[in-house]
Amino acid sequence: MAGESFCSLPVNGCPCGYYGATHRSCRCSSQQIRQYQGRISGPLLDRIDLHIEVPALRYRELTGRYQGEASEIIRARIGGARTIQQERFGARVAPFNARMSDGEIDRYCEIDREARRLLEMAMEKLGLSARAYKRILKVSRTIADLDGRPSILSSHVAEAIQYRSLDRKLV
Repeated sequence: MAGESFCSLPVNGCPCGYYGATHRSCRCSSQQIRQYQGRISGPLLDRIDLHIEVPALRYRELTGRYQGEASEIIRARIGGARTIQQERFGARVAPFNARMSDGEIDRYCEIDREARRLLEMAMEKLGLSARAYKRILKVSRTIADLDGRPSILSSHVAEAIQYRSLDRKLV
């Protein structure tokens, strides 16, 4: 999250690198994939806020024109979220959601019944730890800030859960 150090772990889904690819077939067995994915420990994954899968792109996708959101718009939204967090945490050295204490999580990350049910299902289905639960709440708070919302919505929680892809049992 904003203000946090960035950790990038280049991780393929399998030894050959094509697990889940749309343009090539994976040649690894289920056992090979499980062993490969098991190289990263759960406690290490728990400490990483965002797990994002980036699919391989074909040549045409790399060279084609992509009209995404303008950098200025993204920059403004991030600036707004940073301002919200600075106001929330005051003069703290690192006024960011990622640095919230347990008490601050309780105070600033309240979720409604629908979001609670969604998070409970994810916890049970994915076997998430208490640490992953807290990270999801912090990321949900940041997504709500980026959305300009004072409250965390179930859509924010759902998006935060999606950023925990390495917690999922892929095979």
